[in-house]
Amino acid sequence: MNYCSQCGAPLIQKIPPGDNLLRHVCGQCEAIHYHNPKIVAGCIPEWAGQILLCRRAIEPRRGLWTIPAGFMELGESTEEAAIRETKEEAQADVEITALHAVLSLPHIGQVYLVFRGRMRSPTYEAGTESLEVGLFSFSSIPWEQIAFPVVREALRRYVIDVTTGRSQLHLATLSDRL
Repeated sequence: MNYCSQCGAPLIQKIPPGDNLLRHVCGQCEAIHYHNPKIVAGCIPEWAGQILLCRRAIEPRRGLWTIPAGFMELGESTEEAAIRETKEEAQADVEITALHAVLSLPHIGQVYLVFRGRMRSPTYEAGTESLEVGLFSFSSIPWEQIAFPVVREALRRYVIDVTTGRSQLHLATLSDRL
């Protein structure tokens, strides 16, 4: 950030009074501009013992597989964001059934909220951000072609939960070395 969104003056970096972190502060009006983590909401859509995955049509990681997920928009809940992303990327209607994982990625300033979702029907097709979409059994998940380590970790924990019959909420902080 280079300029103040309130008055347009150049920003400087300093620790504001009463704070302990370096912030972008307007040198003219003294407005503090906070940079906070972004929330990514995703869904593991389930149908008849399989999960729905999308092959990315956009960068980063074009051509690799992922769950429907993306940044929350203002004015929507995390569940609404996961449902919207599933509709946009896979043209699938889901009902959110549980929060599966909260995965923090402090090295890139993101927090993933991954939900389990029951597909309302086996109807799906590639949205504009997907090259293709498909249902996968656990044995056919393309593990080596999963786009992001955080998605691989969420799926790994999901498969363990379903296989063992012990569904739980997963909380983890992931490093950039996964």
